[in-house]
Amino acid sequence: MFNSRKQDPFFSSLHKIAENMQEAVHYANDFRIETVADLKEISIKMKEYETAGDKLIHDLIVMLNKSFMTPIEREDILSLAIRMDDILDGTEGCIAHFEMFSLTEIDQSMRDFLGYITKSTDEIVKAMDLLNKKDLVGMRQHAILVKDYERQCDEVLRSSIKQLFLNEKDPIRLIKFKDIYEQLEEIADYCQNVANTIETIIMRNA
Repeated sequence: MFNSRKQDPFFSSLHKIAENMQEAVHYANDFRIETVADLKEISIKMKEYETAGDKLIHDLIVMLNKSFMTPIEREDILSLAIRMDDILDGTEGCIAHFEMFSLTEIDQSMRDFLGYITKSTDEIVKAMDLLNKKDLVGMRQHAILVKDYERQCDEVLRSSIKQLFLNEKDPIRLIKFKDIYEQLEEIADYCQNVANTIETIIMRNA
């Protein structure tokens, strides 16, 4: 269906959106929060990633509006871009809550969530690499892995909430941690949405 020798500008744009999202999530996962000042630093950096992501989305929309022909349905291109941007926005929002709560403690459940989310973004970028090469069928394995990581996050959420209500005596602390857990699970859901969109694109075009 595609001319594999020529790089498509829409697929290149999606790849840039994916890479920016991946870099932001890796930054959040690797950053070590020890003080309130650290929270401010990471919040500022995540806002920069979000702003860059918004510009990439805007540029893609402008390109879509100017183009008569697209390599796949324009709705699929836009949906894929927005769903990847949801991951970035969700991560930035979660970090903003850390700062709002002045929460400098990162527990094992949070690390597990971020680990699976980071792995999901790696798989999404690999899928975009293949889309750039017009290898739609090859993308499927990466979508499957993203869904597997989301299921792992479901398990982390159940166990972390259970342990929180069993062991945490401070109601304010309980509220803070529960909020963060649920936001991290929502980011994992956003990753799954990207995987679902990838599978839809494969079904329609492969």
